[in-house]
Amino acid sequence: MAYNAFDVKLSYKFTKMLPASDTTSIIYEEFKDRFGEDGSVMFIGVKDEKLFQLEHFRDWYDLTYKIKEIDGVEEIISSAKIYNIYKNDSTRKFDFKPLITDKPETQEELDTLKSQVYALPFYEGLLFNSMNDVSLMAITLDKKMLNTKNRVELVYEIRNTVEAFSNKHDIDVHFSGLPYIRTITSKKVEEELRFFVWAALIIASVILLIFFRSFKAVFFTMIIVMISVIWVLGTIVIFDFKITMLTGILPPLLIVIVVENCIFLLTKYHSEYRSHGNKIKALSRVVQRIGNANFLTNTTTAVGFAAFIVTGNRLLVEFGIIAAINIMVAYLLTLFLIPIFFSYLNPPKKRHVKHLEKSLAKRIVDRVVYIVLNHRNTVYIITVLIIGAGIYGTTKLRTTGNIVDDIPKKDPLYMDLMFMEEHFKGVMPLEISIDTKKDKGVLRLSTIHKIEQLQDSLATYPELSKPLSIAEVIKSAKQAFYGGDSAFYEIPSRNELNFMLDYLPEMKGGKKTIINSFVDTNLRITRISVQMANIGTHDIARIRGELIPIINKIFPPDRYDVEITGTSVVFLKGTEYLVKNLLTSLILALVAISILMALLFSSPRMIAISLVPNLIPQIMTAGMMGYLAISIKPSTILIFSIALGISVDNAIHFLSRYRLALKLYNWNIRESVLAALRETGYSMVYSSVVLFFGFIIFTLSSFGGTESLGYLISFTLVIALLSNLFVLPSLLLSLNKWTTTKRFREPLIELFDEEHDIDLEDLEVEDIDTRGSA
Repeated sequence: MAYNAFDVKLSYKFTKMLPASDTTSIIYEEFKDRFGEDGSVMFIGVKDEKLFQLEHFRDWYDLTYKIKEIDGVEEIISSAKIYNIYKNDSTRKFDFKPLITDKPETQEELDTLKSQVYALPFYEGLLFNSMNDVSLMAITLDKKMLNTKNRVELVYEIRNTVEAFSNKHDIDVHFSGLPYIRTITSKKVEEELRFFVWAALIIASVILLIFFRSFKAVFFTMIIVMISVIWVLGTIVIFDFKITMLTGILPPLLIVIVVENCIFLLTKYHSEYRSHGNKIKALSRVVQRIGNANFLTNTTTAVGFAAFIVTGNRLLVEFGIIAAINIMVAYLLTLFLIPIFFSYLNPPKKRHVKHLEKSLAKRIVDRVVYIVLNHRNTVYIITVLIIGAGIYGTTKLRTTGNIVDDIPKKDPLYMDLMFMEEHFKGVMPLEISIDTKKDKGVLRLSTIHKIEQLQDSLATYPELSKPLSIAEVIKSAKQAFYGGDSAFYEIPSRNELNFMLDYLPEMKGGKKTIINSFVDTNLRITRISVQMANIGTHDIARIRGELIPIINKIFPPDRYDVEITGTSVVFLKGTEYLVKNLLTSLILALVAISILMALLFSSPRMIAISLVPNLIPQIMTAGMMGYLAISIKPSTILIFSIALGISVDNAIHFLSRYRLALKLYNWNIRESVLAALRETGYSMVYSSVVLFFGFIIFTLSSFGGTESLGYLISFTLVIALLSNLFVLPSLLLSLNKWTTTKRFREPLIELFDEEHDIDLEDLEVEDIDTRGSA
């Protein structure tokens, strides 16, 4: 596994949230096949009132061509490398070539070039904003390189090159575009993975040392932890997966799960050894008593993660598979290695088991016992009030999400995005594909007028940038036809268009021209490209819903096939699909966990009682999200399945010990509940503390989704601990006759009973002679 772990790689691809069979996904893939990737452009923006002063512009010119020479840059457009259409009377063709062919030598020459640049309405609002001295540099990157680790070097080389210009002239430079955003976020995932692993190791070690006061307990637990982390990375490689934003949190997550397992095993070991002083007997009972309970707790946790597999989303499927497998691996590692390691060590000393006698945990457990015995009505009243508050908060929940959703608003990445939105309306691609159903139908004057009519409607939305289409190209061609006069930047008449068509370049397959950037080779299908602000799914759905009737009115569906697509639309549909399937996975996890608990308890009544304290945290977490205006989105809804799988662990340990105590105390429910609470209370407190601090470190993440996961799961675990300490024992005492049925007494999985244990001190070893006979 360590050998494989060295080959683990980061994922740099845009995660597909929709299955390949989905209609929206099919339309988007067809669009990319026809026109190319819509998210391969990196944008660099500057606000420089001195840009058209000679020294600044010459450096801007050098910067443009320096970036063009970087390996992985396919094309670049800026005010220093801007293309224009020229009428070539000798060839009777339009030539598409740079406006500025040489670096200007004088300010007078530059002033002339500036007037020529600003006389091109095609680029206004797309490449520059002449009203506020903002200019944009659009860099098209190699799509193949964008899906490899080389994209990091490419993006960083571009950024370093631009920052040299920024430092020289003391101006702020803003970077954006999907390739840049994805690269920076992938790099942050890599850095945070290392940080969280070390943070989880340190926190877990400190907590273990405080609890058990033994360096041996810490050392051997950390050995198992490191093996588990290696297994996580190794299985990612074996399954040919890559590190994503989700799988990146698995190593620190497995650390806290392994430590939780070890706490239950070590607490039982210390408890047993304190009772009878026999090390081997204590270790054997650890395996017997905790083995089944730990199996179920780890299985329920694994099921909580495995439920993500049904979502059909590749990111979550990979996350679910790797998590589920490695949680069960962690169970086996702890079950085998803890008894093996401690069988070689000296028995625990008095100070090692002191935490069972005099500790904060003991005082907490004693207080819980007192409240459960004497103030159950108070427990029920507080529980009902809390549930009521949670349900009210749940009504405030909203479902939404943004393409760039997890980046803090103070992060330079987000601030640069806001700069682009302020001056150019955004950088998120929105595409409209128009099929005229006839060859050369795109160049019909009626079609061009319809496109312009739709563009006029698009221009009324403040969230959308200036549209770019074949209509704008035709306008530029008319301007060129009349000597570059910007007054002629308009749709030509029928006669003008017929005359201009002879000047259009031929459509040669494989050769990139300004024409085939907007139409297919048969001139049947065209596109309207718009950049969208980083708005939420509700706004995307609203705009899409409002545009459909407008489109149908302009382009009758019986004569045209028009599809709204692009990264923005795919993200909208993907979010809707994912939230729906994550809710399904949560229900599936709840059913699967109930079935697993039925193996241990058999009694439906006991299963119901065990689930009640673990549904309360779910309601409270949903309520907390409502009060804090944390939206339901892909990065937050997975919290519920994870928290359910983990929080139910305490209930399983308590109820398995309770059932065993019933036999020991001759079915005296009161004594059995108190005995189970006193024995498992320590482990419940210890494990919850470890889990709390293990998850709370994720609040240090720079990604909003991971940060929310840290806060919300930590909150859920605290509520789950309180529910299992107070509500569960109270329910058992109040509903004693209703819960303790014959089916509860005869489970499918039988825990070992102390009455049937063989005392190891009574065993005799027979002498065996050299011939093998006794």
